[in-house]
Amino acid sequence: MAKYQIETLLAAYKEKFDRDNFIKSLLMDNLLLIDIFDRSKKLHVELEVKRVAYLIELQKKNQDDAIGSIKNLFPDSQDFVTALDKKTIVVIKQLEAKTTESDLEKIAKKMVSVLKSDIGEEPIVAYGMTVEDLKDVSKSFKEAKMAQEVGKIFFQDRNVNSYNSLGIGRLIYQLPMPLCKLFISEIFRNVSLKDFDEETIETINKFFENSLNVSETSRQLFIHRNTLVYRLDKIQKITGLDLRVFDDAITFKIALMVSSYMQYVESLDYK
Repeated sequence: MAKYQIETLLAAYKEKFDRDNFIKSLLMDNLLLIDIFDRSKKLHVELEVKRVAYLIELQKKNQDDAIGSIKNLFPDSQDFVTALDKKTIVVIKQLEAKTTESDLEKIAKKMVSVLKSDIGEEPIVAYGMTVEDLKDVSKSFKEAKMAQEVGKIFFQDRNVNSYNSLGIGRLIYQLPMPLCKLFISEIFRNVSLKDFDEETIETINKFFENSLNVSETSRQLFIHRNTLVYRLDKIQKITGLDLRVFDDAITFKIALMVSSYMQYVESLDYK
């Protein structure tokens, strides 16, 4: 009896180990189509099911406790939860046929909520687009990785980022650095964003947050309307761009995002 129990446990452990290796190889595009078909059949993993890849990035703690919490959240044997590195967990979630984009976001927010409650960690969660076939899971995984990176650059106030919601940030992220530098030099000429003080940067960001509304921006900054107008005039004098004009505001906003991207890339070069 004891021998049978041990053999059963060993078989279950081996299957779990094989499933983890299988999904990791799948994510890294290390499998041929025939391998995916054969191994999925042996491991009882369905091929044509709706799935999506989530990446959970922890800020402080390692993933040991976090993985336990996430596995409890997704006990279904068809959901895969595994460590990507010391700070990142990947979840391949099987979905119902009618799952919407809103449902995907709710799942991500649930992960954040559970980890905050269980281990006192507020992670950043990113996810890709849904796929219909197991062989395409790596595509959703790559999209999740891009959402994770783009979120770090442009959406630092978010704890959930989806590939579908990256907007122009996704485009800027894929621009070559020489083109970024050329664009910034043409827009700002001899001016650098480093020349702006914190007050000016706060004014610009708040003005954009309020859709170029002078009255609402001045109210939220607790300054007189004329003070805000003076600051906007000063920015126009320095850059040649009037943020009260839609086209100029769009140009300035894109320039800010390109600058953020360049700073991010430069920071990676120093690591």
